[in-house]
Amino acid sequence: MSHSPNRNAFTHDIAWHPLGDFPHFQYNVLAVDLEREITDFLIRYEPNGRIFLHRHRSDTHTLVIQGEHRVFEPDGALKEIRPTGSYTTATADAPPHSEGGGADGAIVAYSTRGSADGVLFDVMDEAGSVVAQLSLADVAGLFDAQGRVPGR
Repeated sequence: MSHSPNRNAFTHDIAWHPLGDFPHFQYNVLAVDLEREITDFLIRYEPNGRIFLHRHRSDTHTLVIQGEHRVFEPDGALKEIRPTGSYTTATADAPPHSEGGGADGAIVAYSTRGSADGVLFDVMDEAGSVVAQLSLADVAGLFDAQGRVPGR
């Protein structure tokens, strides 16, 4: 007998956290390995929302768990649509982009590997200038705030 997971239970049983005042997404940290510079986390994108322009400073693996993950060019043009089940990898310092969810939003699992002197992501303004950074230590702090419990 097969068992199909209840996707609504999946999205509601996880404690979703905002990242500061950044709109259109919430996160949940699953694991952080400071020594090996690996982070695993979930992002829940709002329907038709698009987050800030950024650049990944670590190798990043993604798996779309639910919905449609959209990737946008710096000018806002839609670059790629990744449906549920899509697995992708990107090398550190790939071109800047923004991301978001499709009509029903999206839940995407991320795994970052390595960093640029501890930096995982550069947050950029519309002109492409770095205005903030998210570090390995920052993600570890977010995980600590969850009590180091995935899903909480």
